[in-house]
Amino acid sequence: MHTDFLVIGSGIAGLTYALKVAESMPAHKVTIITKAQSDETNTKYAQGGIAGVWDDLTDSFNKHIEDTMIAGDGLCNLRTVEIVVKEGPQRIREIIEWGAQFDKDPDGDYSLGKEGGHSVNRILHHKDVTGKEMERALLQKIQSMHNIELINHWFVVDIITQHHLGYLVTKATPDIECYGVYVLNLQTNEIEKIISKVTVLATGGNGQVYRTTTNPTIATGDGVAMVYRAKGRIENMEFIQFHPTALFEPGVSPSFLITEAVRGDGGILRNRQGEAFMERYDPRKDLAPRDIVARAIDSEMKRNGTEHVFLDCRHMDKEKFVHHFPNIYAKCLSIGIDVMKHMIPVAPAAHYSCGGIKTDDMGRTSIRNLYACGECASTGLHGANRLASNSLLEAMVFGHRCYLDSVEKVPELSYREGIPDWNDVGTNDPKELILITQSLKELQQVMSDYVGIVRTDVRLERAMKRLDLLFNETEELYRTTTVSSYLLELRNLISVGYLIVKGADFRKESRGLHYNTDHPNKSELVENIIL
Repeated sequence: MHTDFLVIGSGIAGLTYALKVAESMPAHKVTIITKAQSDETNTKYAQGGIAGVWDDLTDSFNKHIEDTMIAGDGLCNLRTVEIVVKEGPQRIREIIEWGAQFDKDPDGDYSLGKEGGHSVNRILHHKDVTGKEMERALLQKIQSMHNIELINHWFVVDIITQHHLGYLVTKATPDIECYGVYVLNLQTNEIEKIISKVTVLATGGNGQVYRTTTNPTIATGDGVAMVYRAKGRIENMEFIQFHPTALFEPGVSPSFLITEAVRGDGGILRNRQGEAFMERYDPRKDLAPRDIVARAIDSEMKRNGTEHVFLDCRHMDKEKFVHHFPNIYAKCLSIGIDVMKHMIPVAPAAHYSCGGIKTDDMGRTSIRNLYACGECASTGLHGANRLASNSLLEAMVFGHRCYLDSVEKVPELSYREGIPDWNDVGTNDPKELILITQSLKELQQVMSDYVGIVRTDVRLERAMKRLDLLFNETEELYRTTTVSSYLLELRNLISVGYLIVKGADFRKESRGLHYNTDHPNKSELVENIIL
């Protein structure tokens, strides 16, 4: 297959990009591929909302910039922050024009929520399913575009570069180029080639590297792993955001998210004794940035020997709660919790990757003709900790900026010919799937126990040793067995786990989401860690 623009991933970043390209270049072909159904993305599970300066009387660009910089704990790129904050409102207006509906007050103005780290109310939302509503609007708009082809159940194996033409490619190789991808057609189990002029990675997050996560099962860090194998630049992978309040249900994965907006509307965190403990950790109490709240909950759990704390909503107005959070209310009722009578058991869960594929301010990666946007990218916006509800905003802004840059380039580009077919001679079907499933369990256990909210040098050393063993075993499987989605995801997650551990080991300080008890103080000497 040949296509002018290849988009890998169907979340808000990839769909925003594809729509804009298709509208501006109707004679060019845009292909979107996704390994699951088109609406099964991290975007779909984003509950809280999208942050943007909407009310000029109470808010300003400078306030939003300052809140983002404070949350990022000194590692945000100021230029990137300014770009996202200032261009964000226009991107929000566009998706409203495309059909996305956000909640309004009785007087007709948009209802603006407040979440941790924000100094004013600026979160637009659609009840407690904002991401799902935005995804719906984008997919509906996609259906009207004649030059967009959206293909489900195709799993990208690797990015095609000079390496596949027989050249030695290392991290020192100048001008590594992307010519397209090899994909596994999950319906035929055949590996095919897609040759493209421009390729955009919008592959989402990697929460499945941990045992407990709010991310769907598809969040296996595929884009990050592929770029790393292709010798592209990855940065700041040690900054994994744990959402403080996932619903505690033993053995259930993914975890159901209790959005931060519940605390924004007045929910209070309490420990086993019923104490509102956040005032002991931060003057902003329950609305401190996520890294602080997650560590506070972790500390309370360890101090009391419990597996969770509680979110108290009993004092909140029932009608307002049910209107704003209908899915949370229904989910809690389904497991016997009436939030107006009982406190909600919550615990932190892996939620968002602040690092990823290093890009510049137009979404360009270190590999030519390859772009990245959304959670898989590291644009410099989030620094050491993402400000709540900035992720959907970043995805749209950088989907737009990738579009602006790539449409100027594509007329000068041509398809690379002579790409070899996939060669799997000598491989056989795996005899035992347990070799893959057990390795995944081991990986998730190691990452959760040793590379979680609180880390130490010894834990990181142990994690690396166990990852080395898992890596060698899995690479042997990859060399000798036919490729499957299970094997590809395991391979990608092991690479992501390695990058997280390596970044955490290099960072001899505690900053933002990376907290190492052997290095509790912040050092101004450690900047972005590029791997």
